[in-house]
Amino acid sequence: MKKTSLLKNYIIEDSILIMPGAHDALTAKIIEQSGFKALTIGGYSASASILGKPDLSFLSLTEMADCVRRIVDIVNIPVFADGDTGHGNVLNVRNTVKEIERTGAAGMFIEDQVFPKRCGHMLDKQVIDKPEMVAKIKAAVDARVDDDFVIMARTDALAVNGLEDAIERGNLFAEAGADLIFIEAPITTEQMYRITAQVNAPTLANNVEGGKTPLLSATELEEIGFNTVVFPVAATYAIAKVVGDLMSELVNTGTTADFCKHMVSFDEFNNLMGLDHLRSLERKYFQT
Repeated sequence: MKKTSLLKNYIIEDSILIMPGAHDALTAKIIEQSGFKALTIGGYSASASILGKPDLSFLSLTEMADCVRRIVDIVNIPVFADGDTGHGNVLNVRNTVKEIERTGAAGMFIEDQVFPKRCGHMLDKQVIDKPEMVAKIKAAVDARVDDDFVIMARTDALAVNGLEDAIERGNLFAEAGADLIFIEAPITTEQMYRITAQVNAPTLANNVEGGKTPLLSATELEEIGFNTVVFPVAATYAIAKVVGDLMSELVNTGTTADFCKHMVSFDEFNNLMGLDHLRSLERKYFQT
């Protein structure tokens, strides 16, 4: 089955789909080997990994597409990508969808923030008018080649205009053709229940550690009614913490000997990279 069809089926299954976030090929490989059915790549973590900068629209479409392509090439599970605001107007949205779909991703989302956008859990967000975003969704749906390529619409209107407007936008975006709806940054479980009850489409929950939304388990989110949950920054935060601790250890002691218990071993890492398989493949071409 196509990865696009797989992702679409996973979203509408009775059990909630969990998509951890990868910011590079290494984290994607670990996610797949851990047994997850799909993964996501967000602009927040990609901007940090590629540019060392926060999620403030510094990352270009070309840079994001290159990152997504490298991840898609290394895993066999569906990859769900971040299209930010579509990088411009409806024509730019069409181009963004075409570029992301060409990477081999199984789906993507666009959001209704005013460019330059920012992380959905940051302050001082602004959103575009509803008709403009509806037009962007229509352009995105029209631009995809594969009808199963998942288009998600994200709205940040809750923090700007309130929950009623966010829910209204979610339903308008679904009517425009979005397959999945994401209302960013609810601050209570009551708001989360209203989202799943009043949005007439599959919905996504976003677990950002330290963010504005209650950090609930996948089971709890499934009970609320969400179809999908992403953990887009967990791996990035964990790596930043561990590497920071490692550097503190090294600068203070001049050795990593006592930190090895927090690392994978040389052989474990080679196994993770699939070294034995590649060596075996290499030898095959020299056999007579």
